[in-house]
Amino acid sequence: MPAPGSADIRAADHGGGRVRHGSRAALARWAPLGTGLAAGALALGPALGPGYVLRYDMVFVPDAPLTAVTLGGGGGFPRAVPSDAVAALLGRVLPGDLVQALALLAVFAVGAAGAARLVPGPRLAPRIAAALFYVWNPFLAERLLLGQWAVLLGYAGLPWVLRAAVRLRGARDAPRLVVALLPAAVGGFSSVLLSGLVALPAAAARPWRRAVAVAAVVAGCLAVVALPWLVPALSSAAGTDPAAVDLFAARADTPFGVAASLLSLGGVWNAQAVPPGFGDAAGAAGRLLLSLAALAGWGWLLARGPRPDFAAALTAAAAAGFTIALAGSGGPGREVLRAMVGLWPGFGPLRDGQLYVAPLALLQAVGLAGAVLWLVRPDARRGAAAAGRTAAVLVSLAPLVLLPGLAWGAAGTLRPVEYPAEWIRVQRLVNDDPAPGALLSLPWSAYRGFGGADGGGTVVLDPAVKLFGRRVVWNDELRVRDGGEVRVVRGEDPLAREIAPLIGADAAPREDAGLAGRLGALGVRYVLVDHANSPDENRFRLSGHGLETVHSGRFLTLLEVPDKHVEAETSGLTAAAAVGWSVTVGAILWSIAVSGSSLVPMPRTPGGQALRRKESTK
Repeated sequence: MPAPGSADIRAADHGGGRVRHGSRAALARWAPLGTGLAAGALALGPALGPGYVLRYDMVFVPDAPLTAVTLGGGGGFPRAVPSDAVAALLGRVLPGDLVQALALLAVFAVGAAGAARLVPGPRLAPRIAAALFYVWNPFLAERLLLGQWAVLLGYAGLPWVLRAAVRLRGARDAPRLVVALLPAAVGGFSSVLLSGLVALPAAAARPWRRAVAVAAVVAGCLAVVALPWLVPALSSAAGTDPAAVDLFAARADTPFGVAASLLSLGGVWNAQAVPPGFGDAAGAAGRLLLSLAALAGWGWLLARGPRPDFAAALTAAAAAGFTIALAGSGGPGREVLRAMVGLWPGFGPLRDGQLYVAPLALLQAVGLAGAVLWLVRPDARRGAAAAGRTAAVLVSLAPLVLLPGLAWGAAGTLRPVEYPAEWIRVQRLVNDDPAPGALLSLPWSAYRGFGGADGGGTVVLDPAVKLFGRRVVWNDELRVRDGGEVRVVRGEDPLAREIAPLIGADAAPREDAGLAGRLGALGVRYVLVDHANSPDENRFRLSGHGLETVHSGRFLTLLEVPDKHVEAETSGLTAAAAVGWSVTVGAILWSIAVSGSSLVPMPRTPGGQALRRKESTK
């Protein structure tokens, strides 16, 4: 018979065990998220302060309009759909610069937490290693310095998409996958493509009859979240220049060639989108060795470690992505990509080959966790165990040590600026006018120097594209310096190509009293001139064109085409685009209600293995 009080003692011990186990579970759940937030704060640094961080394609603006054009109307190829609409919607309740800071931090937090959840076993150290590697590597650094925040949202969601796709058993599991695809849905076309690259192999990694059925569910989920940009893209008259494949191909940004650069998750096409000190030979060698160590750790997981159930799918996705990335660097692969891009502008993302090493980054993150698991394996001898723990710490911190140029806004490269008050005044003048018609933005170039006293500072996509709630016509040709030669990629917008002949070779309107009539006939109502980006010798001659001056200031001049000349209809969403938005938003809301967010920890047994389930809607 038990001694008096022994049952109470056992109950207390059991309760204490639950508390200790609960504390460990909470730490395992929240530590990777905290790691991501800390890494984000360290990487972004000054970018989290007041003001807007403007860098190449990253353009956030105050009072961003939420209009039919933002939602995909207006006729151009919807590359910023739906990310601009989401930013504008959030900007209704939060300051625009805070929306930007939260979006950038979300990349680090969601990505780190997701990568950690893929690590098998209960140990915290390998999860932290995976979390840190996934959000501190050359791929993320280079995409951030290109300003591709929306793409990085999709990248952050890849671990969640992979896990949801692997767990998919049929249509009843679709809501979980739809919610996991939410970051990609916000990110837009490139993000959805990356998610498909990860999710479809996960569907295929099962018997073929089941694979076909599951692949159909995956494809359906991808299509549903893509409808806001897919519908207007299919109806757009925009075209993509196949020559862009040559200019956007992956390049060697390390001394070890294109393949090694891609293997170490670098290789971006833009030589200006690399962190300070990135080309240093010692650092490049260290990053390549770290990637090889991560691949070795992945191999150990597959051969002798706790093999993840997504192993085959992620291996296939990483191999396919690496092949796409390498294909554009030369040979027959480049010819195939040119043909595809020429067939449909929607294949345009394939020209940017380095984008597709994203699944390889995820594989290496989990592989680095495998390397840490091997270093701290319990069967090691006492002396070896101590050395292994030390080595595990060093390996876990290696991403920070080998890529210091990402820290503190890439050494101040990412720094906030304030929009001059004149820009806001002009924005209100245009957006308060209900009359239809596009805005022509001059000078006739895609990018601006912004943030300096006279238009200097950082290089950024023309902010006019985001500031105004009507179609903005701009020169979307891309000029890329290739060695000593400047090569031009033809723009996508057919309206811009029609207007270009009306703009003189010196990038100024021709002296022609009939210009107002011709612009109006093409649907243009306003002409915005950014003087800060116009050299003195090419200042626009604004008289004699039949245009009326609405605003004239230090930085900007706003001209209006007289109403009698303007032949324009109010831009609106087509019925098909409106239905697409309704289906996507409805599916996401329904999926959240039915399944709960997929961005939560997978239930695990006390031993750390993921619990299998037949079906659950809770």
